[in-house]
Amino acid sequence: MFNYFRKSEPEIRSESGDWISLPEPAHDGQTSIENALLKRQSIRQYAPDPLTLAEVSQLLWAAQGINRPGGYRTAPSAGALYPVELYLVSGQVDQLPSGVYRYHPENHSLEQLMLGDFRRELSQAALNQESVQDAAAVILISAIYQRTTGKYGDRGIQYVHMEVGSAAENVYLQAVSLNLGTVFIGAFNDDQVKSLLNLDVQEQPLCLLPVGKIAP
Repeated sequence: MFNYFRKSEPEIRSESGDWISLPEPAHDGQTSIENALLKRQSIRQYAPDPLTLAEVSQLLWAAQGINRPGGYRTAPSAGALYPVELYLVSGQVDQLPSGVYRYHPENHSLEQLMLGDFRRELSQAALNQESVQDAAAVILISAIYQRTTGKYGDRGIQYVHMEVGSAAENVYLQAVSLNLGTVFIGAFNDDQVKSLLNLDVQEQPLCLLPVGKIAP
């Protein structure tokens, strides 16, 4: 059993800008990798049920969590430079107020950035795709290219895109294991997403992953 994470019970502090310790992710799921690959598909319709904080924890860890000493993560990164940033836009998550959160792999926690339900506005920025509004939560994968291009030059842009793809596929496979649905969305207005979520000027949004219970 890994021991890089905080205690399993979440500590939710009360004021804006606080940090939320996520439940420790499981490392012994009942779904084989072969079965997850067999069942992997894009799901755009979701049941109106909330996610649990444990499910959110598992999805974020699958995408960018630390899985061994040295701070190495579940998705490969050229030169271990980790240009990827992960955000959670929470709408219906038990024990988690609606809002925007940044995931911090080093201590498996969420940093509260803004409170409020931003799914409708995010859906509008994503060309009115209903899956973004209907999902219980949306994972945004962004990147700061300079972290990688500083070492690898323009070739680093490709490396960043490879990393984003790896992280997104991890979310897909973990979603299958949790009986959840997700879909990779790349069609959105970059400037609107950056403005809505107050991303850094050097940060580029690259992928939206709505996540929710699968509609019957």
